[in-house]
Amino acid sequence: MNTYENSPYSEHAQDNASPARHARPLPKLAARISDWFHTCAKYYAAAAAYEQLSRLSDAELRRRGLDRSTLARDLCGLIDRSAQH
Repeated sequence: MNTYENSPYSEHAQDNASPARHARPLPKLAARISDWFHTCAKYYAAAAAYEQLSRLSDAELRRRGLDRSTLARDLCGLIDRSAQH
């Protein structure tokens, strides 16, 4: 039996090691938050594009290869496809 393990100093040594062990997930969390903000920005841009495109006539939308009934889905599809690359 090791007397060091039962001493009050062993608990203190473990407490000092804890922050280093918990600090590792922070970069992953920061990356996930950053990804979330980028995704929000992309969908905000898609909403702005939808507002502009929805004002166009059906003929102008067809000329651009878009359909009013699927406009929102098409814009979100562009965002989803860009996220995969």
